Amino acid sequence: MSRLGSIGAKLYNGEIGYDFVAKRKFWYGVSILITITAIVGLAVSGLNMGIEFKGGAVFNTPKTSISAPQAQEYAEEASGHPAIVQKLGNDTLRIQVSELDTAQATEVKNKLAKDLNMPAAQLDAELVGPSWGAQIANKAWTGLGIFMVLVVVYLAIAFEWRMAVAALIALIHDLTITVGVYALVGFEVTPGTVIGLLTILGYSLYDTVVVFDGLKEGSAGITKQTRFTYSEIANRSLNATLVRSINTTIVALLPVAGLLFIGGGFLGAGMLNDISLSLFVGLAAGAYSSIFIATPLVADLKERDPQMKALKKRVLAKRAAAAARGESPEDDGPEQRYSAEDDADDDGPVPGAVATAGAPVVTAPRGGRGRGRSSERRR
Repeated sequence: MSRLGSIGAKLYNGEIGYDFVAKRKFWYGVSILITITAIVGLAVSGLNMGIEFKGGAVFNTPKTSISAPQAQEYAEEASGHPAIVQKLGNDTLRIQVSELDTAQATEVKNKLAKDLNMPAAQLDAELVGPSWGAQIANKAWTGLGIFMVLVVVYLAIAFEWRMAVAALIALIHDLTITVGVYALVGFEVTPGTVIGLLTILGYSLYDTVVVFDGLKEGSAGITKQTRFTYSEIANRSLNATLVRSINTTIVALLPVAGLLFIGGGFLGAGMLNDISLSLFVGLAAGAYSSIFIATPLVADLKERDPQMKALKKRVLAKRAAAAARGESPEDDGPEQRYSAEDDADDDGPVPGAVATAGAPVVTAPRGGRGRGRSSERRR
C-alpha cells in the first residue's frame, strides 16, 4: 500500500485525523476574508463583460504579420472604444470592439482594413447585438435559481434541513469567490464563463454530499450513548473522505490547469481562459468549502439542537468523572451497538465516530453484551 493509501486508511479508521470542526472558527475567518476580498474586487473593478453581453463587432483578418498589440492600437484608434485582439494559430487575428452599431461597424471596418494594409473585403465582420447576451444571462440566472431550489429540496428530504442550508451556503461561497476572481484578474466574461460557473455547481456538491451521507449513517442513534458528541462524529466523517476528496479534486484540476496555464497562457489561446478559469477556481473553491465550510456548519447548526446540547453535557460529564477516577473512556469496554438498555451505562459507540482530543480511538462494533467487559463492570 502506498504512503497516501496508508494515510487514507488511518484517517478512515479514526487512527489519525485533523480536527476540522474544532478549528472551524479559524477557517470561517479565512473564508470570510476571501469572500470580502472577492466582493470588494467585484465592486471596485466590476466584471469585464464580453462582446456577447455588451454588443459590438468582431473582425477576423486573413493571415497577417501584424502583431496583436499593433492591431489593438489600430482598432482602438479607428473605433474610439477598447478593443480585444487575439492572435489565432494560423497567424490570423480576431479583433473585438464593443458598443458598435451597424453603421459604426462598417466605418471601423474600412479604417481598420486601411491601417492593416489589406482589402476591406478580406476583413470579415460580424455584428453582435447585446440582446443575445442578455438572454443568455437571464436564462443562466433562471437555471441557477432552479438548481439551488432543487438542491435544497433534495438535501432536506434525503438528509435534513441543516445539511441543505450548509450546502447552499457553501455553493454561494464558491460562486462568490469565482466571480470575484474574474473581477480581480480582469478576464473577459463570455457565455463560456457562464457555462463554467454552472458546471462547477455539481462538482462543489459532490464531496459535500459524500460526507453528509457518511455523517447521516454515523450519527444514527447518537443520543443512545455518551461517548461522542455530534461534532466528533462529523469530524470523523470528514476525515474518512479527506484523501478521496483531495485525489478527485487534483485529478479534475490537472486537465483544467492544462487548459488555463498552457493553452491560455503559454500557447496564447485566450479563448480558453473564459471557461478554464471559472472551472479551475470553482473546483478549488468547491473542494475547500466541502472540507472547511459545509460539514463544520452542519455541526454548528446541529449542536444547537436541545438533544445534542444534552448529549454534549453528558459526554463531557462522563469524561470529567473518568478523569477524576484516573480512568480513560476505553475502560468502559469494547464497542457495541446501541440499545435502550445500553443508554444508562454507555456500551454503544457512535458508528464511524472520530478520535479527537480527549476522546478514544474508535474500533469496529462488537457483538455480545457482556463479552470483554472488566470484572468490575460485570459486577
